[in-house]
Amino acid sequence: MKKIGIVGGVAWSSTMDYYSGICRLSERKHLEQGASGVPSMPEMSIESLDLARAISYIGTDEDDESWSQFDDYHRAALQRLEASGAEVAVIASNTPHHRFEAIVRGVGIPVINIFDAAARETARTGAGRVLILGTPVTMKSQKIREAFANHGIDATGLDDDSAIASTVALIEDLQRGKCDDAFERLAQIAIAAFDRQGLAERIVCLACTELRMGLHAQGDMPVSERGGVTYVDTTAAHIRALLDQALG
Repeated sequence: MKKIGIVGGVAWSSTMDYYSGICRLSERKHLEQGASGVPSMPEMSIESLDLARAISYIGTDEDDESWSQFDDYHRAALQRLEASGAEVAVIASNTPHHRFEAIVRGVGIPVINIFDAAARETARTGAGRVLILGTPVTMKSQKIREAFANHGIDATGLDDDSAIASTVALIEDLQRGKCDDAFERLAQIAIAAFDRQGLAERIVCLACTELRMGLHAQGDMPVSERGGVTYVDTTAAHIRALLDQALG
């Protein structure tokens, strides 16, 4: 199994989800194969970044140069992972994938794209349209729309400032560990958006690694249904794509 590299810390709770999710899925694959003995686990290295620093480097789409520090910060972490012997890597966060092509430039190992992984899992549901919930950068990202469009899916973000603010507030609370009413808030944002934006297909892509905490997800199932809404968990989709690559 190839050694895995994880760019984490953005946020730290998501890094724990990736590590535990990789280990759980490795154990499950071991059992499914009917193998005996102790399950084989991939070797891993983690480069944990400073979330506050990463956020401070976010640029504006009208000015490509304004993203240079953001790109450099994440690229340097990937290059340190490569130097540590990692043979395949992930960035354990959705937002940096808005700058994926720039970040991976010059990196010599495969880096799994979370948007592509989520789009593939969504396509398996047969959906033709999906609502994207995440950070403002991700919800308006053309890159995530292109990834879904490659699978024949129309991806749309929130179109209401109040709903965007509610989503950002929920993400910030989840980063602080405030999860008690997270699912109710998440479902309320999604259902209101379906009705307001005329979205007949009630399917949501949780394009923020913190939002999955609102579902109390455990990292194994990329797609789940609750309360008549289908949720696509980008973290779980990313982990599956990563393990497929690590196993060759």
